[in-house]
Amino acid sequence: MSGQLAVNVMHFGRLLRALGVSAGPGRSLAALRALGTIDITRREDFYWTLHAVWVQREEQRELFALAFRRFWRDTERTTASPVLDELLSQSRLPTLDSPEPGNRRLSEAGQQRTPARTLEASPQELVARMSWSQREMLRSKDFEQMSADEITQAKALIARFRPPWPELVMRRTRAVRHGRHADLRATIRASLREGGDRIPLRWRARRRRAPVLVVLCDISGSMSTYSRMLLHFAHALTSDADRVHTFLFATRLTNVTRTMQHSDIDAALSRLGHEVPDWDSGTRIAPCLRQFNFHWSRRVLAQGSVVLLISDGLDRDNGEGLGHEMARLKRSCRQLVWLNPLLRYEAFEPRAAGIRAMLPHVDEMRAAHSISSLDDLGTALSRRPNHSASARVQKH
Repeated sequence: MSGQLAVNVMHFGRLLRALGVSAGPGRSLAALRALGTIDITRREDFYWTLHAVWVQREEQRELFALAFRRFWRDTERTTASPVLDELLSQSRLPTLDSPEPGNRRLSEAGQQRTPARTLEASPQELVARMSWSQREMLRSKDFEQMSADEITQAKALIARFRPPWPELVMRRTRAVRHGRHADLRATIRASLREGGDRIPLRWRARRRRAPVLVVLCDISGSMSTYSRMLLHFAHALTSDADRVHTFLFATRLTNVTRTMQHSDIDAALSRLGHEVPDWDSGTRIAPCLRQFNFHWSRRVLAQGSVVLLISDGLDRDNGEGLGHEMARLKRSCRQLVWLNPLLRYEAFEPRAAGIRAMLPHVDEMRAAHSISSLDDLGTALSRRPNHSASARVQKH
């Protein structure tokens, strides 16, 4: 299939890519091959053929429907043929009420007439184009309310995230040039080498290292909006720290540490789509934590480790057995910090059974809905763990 229709399908694919839908050249070619097997004068067949090619996840359906109606009804653009012009005037697609963020992303993506490669600007260029006030507004904006361009800028800022890692004082020591504790053995050996004429002092100090960080990220359907942004955050942590272990969970637990060590976050997320079978499914927190405690706890939770639990706490099993697994997890680490996007609501109260079961066993529960809330995580990591009966709840 060739002609203006092929050009329009290619531009439609670029629009979907700007909206965050996986729409490379291969899918545009697949769409053209699929359209060659149907009667394009039937609008429903035309719509559902393109839908079958491009839509891979539930959350993409609404964006696709909006993009389809907006793109194929654009009177300022030359359509494929007179047959398609007649086709566009006889829309039988249902009207979908889309949330404000989706409409905004669609309008902004539709206004972009530049080639798709301009959307892939480097993080340095994106940050340089942002003024101070724009960065401040972006840092406090909810991920769910961001436009497509703002999400791209937010990902660039998250990639530069460098938290102030607290250093743990180890029992072992190392030789230093100056210190408070003399190394008697090294001092005596140095004195003997000098023939006993003088005594050059040698010093030792305690070794220091950053703690082991374990990230447990909820990728269930209720976390869909935030989990992908928080995976960019986890990738930034992996790039900055030496020992970071990442696990994803919804109805089962998956160790994705090796995949997250890939230098390209886009390539890493693409691999995760094939490695993790329960993406955007239900949530069974207790069985997933039980699997981590039984199979992985002793392998990755070294002395002084910090656990970041990223979840909204909405459990399909109503918190059954969750308190026991949380208590066991808390005993295995130095600090357990819970990042909960639900804290973006000022009127948030821990009413869900899963949240009530988890809250007593964490040192802190902090918001995780914006760049500013993630930036404040450094305060939680550098603070001494809270061993009181109830955790501190930080809303931002």
